[in-house]
Amino acid sequence: MVDDKTIAFYDDASFDYAEKFAQSKPDAQLLAFMDLLPPGADVLDLGCGPAFASAHMRDAGFTCDPVDASDGMIKAANELHDIGARKLTFDQLDMVAAYDGVWANFSLLHANRSDMPRYLAAIATTLRPGGVFHIGLKTGEGSERDKIDRFYTYVTQTELTDLLTNAGFTILQTDHGQGAGMAGTVEPWIVIRARKPNNA
Repeated sequence: MVDDKTIAFYDDASFDYAEKFAQSKPDAQLLAFMDLLPPGADVLDLGCGPAFASAHMRDAGFTCDPVDASDGMIKAANELHDIGARKLTFDQLDMVAAYDGVWANFSLLHANRSDMPRYLAAIATTLRPGGVFHIGLKTGEGSERDKIDRFYTYVTQTELTDLLTNAGFTILQTDHGQGAGMAGTVEPWIVIRARKPNNA
């Protein structure tokens, strides 16, 4: 379910967020994801924010469907990139075999832990056989709100790997790093790229 306080923050801060995290070119994680996609792939940008990733993927020849639960982020994405971003929450994922890739870059970290298995199952269903999934989350344990009242669920590598495996994914690559977000706190993160089996 949507956390109202988290969405309210993004609604109010969408253009400030876009300015702070503007990307003039794809970062290493996005390049690695795109390298796994077939030419002209259809990609769901799940929790697109200002849609910088979708804009870069569009420039690379992919067809992107940027979605977000925040009206403010959708407005920023469309004003900045004219990219057709639309409103969709994790609970509304009901597409079947519609995409070659799903990019969920630090968006599912706002989901409740108890909801994660069904969200990952829904993402697997949206993917075509052989489709690629990128997920980025913050690492740690438990759930909490940051100092600007956003809700976070933290995961360990083992936990996330098990969740993905249980959803039917095969792990391709795992990366770790750390960085500061809007709250200014430097925190560790994990990114995993995984694939839906060709026979699924």
